[in-house]
Amino acid sequence: MTVPSLHAPRSVLWAIRGYMRAMSTDSPSTSAVPAGGFLAELRDAISFRAFGLVLGGLLIQLAFTVSYLGAFHSPTPHRIPVAVVAPGQASAQIVAKLNGLDGDPVKATAAAGESTARQRIMDRRADAAFLFNASGTKDTLLVASAGGPSVSQTASQLAQKIEAVQKRQVAVTDIQAPNSGDGRGMTSFYLVLGWVIGGYLTATIMNMAAGSRPVNRHRITIRLVVLGMYAIVSGVAGAVIVGPVFDALSGHFWALTGIGTLVVFASAATSLGLQTLLGMLGTGLTILLFVVLGNPGSGGVYPSVLLPGFWSAIGQALPPGAGTTLVRNTVYFDAHATSVAWWVLAAYAAGGTAVALVAAWWRERRKASAVSAVGPDGGGPDPVPAG
Repeated sequence: MTVPSLHAPRSVLWAIRGYMRAMSTDSPSTSAVPAGGFLAELRDAISFRAFGLVLGGLLIQLAFTVSYLGAFHSPTPHRIPVAVVAPGQASAQIVAKLNGLDGDPVKATAAAGESTARQRIMDRRADAAFLFNASGTKDTLLVASAGGPSVSQTASQLAQKIEAVQKRQVAVTDIQAPNSGDGRGMTSFYLVLGWVIGGYLTATIMNMAAGSRPVNRHRITIRLVVLGMYAIVSGVAGAVIVGPVFDALSGHFWALTGIGTLVVFASAATSLGLQTLLGMLGTGLTILLFVVLGNPGSGGVYPSVLLPGFWSAIGQALPPGAGTTLVRNTVYFDAHATSVAWWVLAAYAAGGTAVALVAAWWRERRKASAVSAVGPDGGGPDPVPAG
């Protein structure tokens, strides 16, 4: 009779041995306390990578605070484009007086008549128009508050300055107010803010789900296609929300859908490109561009003519500012002065796509070079076949 072997198969013994080793290494009850006291324990508990991430979070937090306070703590009119309508010699005098106001709050230019001045406002070549009443002492200041939530407030300040200089009464007339469902004209900003956040957040989630640096162009291409489809859905959803749902920006469904698709994809592609190239650092740079700098400079809360020079200069060069201008001018001003915004968003979409593909190709080449140098089994270069 054959006696059954008392020895377990080697695979089972290896599994048991590996389990016991893992338990002795990872179990809280058996893990050894690092030698060297508290400092050694601290180094063991907080890795250098974790410390770097915490430090990066602190820097982004401080940058966020500095950027928003720097942009919003003291909004001041600066060179607001104003068209002046007045007869003959009076026009030149008023233009000179307005341009000579302390602090350069306005940039006045003469207009041939009221219709010309109104057209300049609707074309976004001017933010206001001063109509001089040659037969009385009550003048009119035309504004379009749909161009920004703080335009009316700025117009009142401007009217006070004009009254002080001209010693005349100035009545403010709003020729293009926001829709009744648009409140203070903030819908454009909040809509674009949601689109931008959705774009870079989705790209970040996709990267985190499979590692912060995708390693090949096929995977990047697939992700770009997925992000493109996501952008279309986001554009449609945003247009539905501000249109049929809240009746805030009605009557421009397909235009808003197209704008939203481009805004979301520009944000997502830029995020994917930076994260593919720089890893976690790319995520921080994305937040810096889109949130820390992009939102306060977008003109959504205060128009660019009320922002300090730095934020006014960069605002329209970033997706939040370009997107807000594009939505606002499309809905309220017959899409005037939108060409620059279209080009900015297209540049981010194309640039982000190119950076992602090139970075993935570069990483593929580095990986292939490394494998070739050490061999597939880590034992050195592959032998060259004889002959």
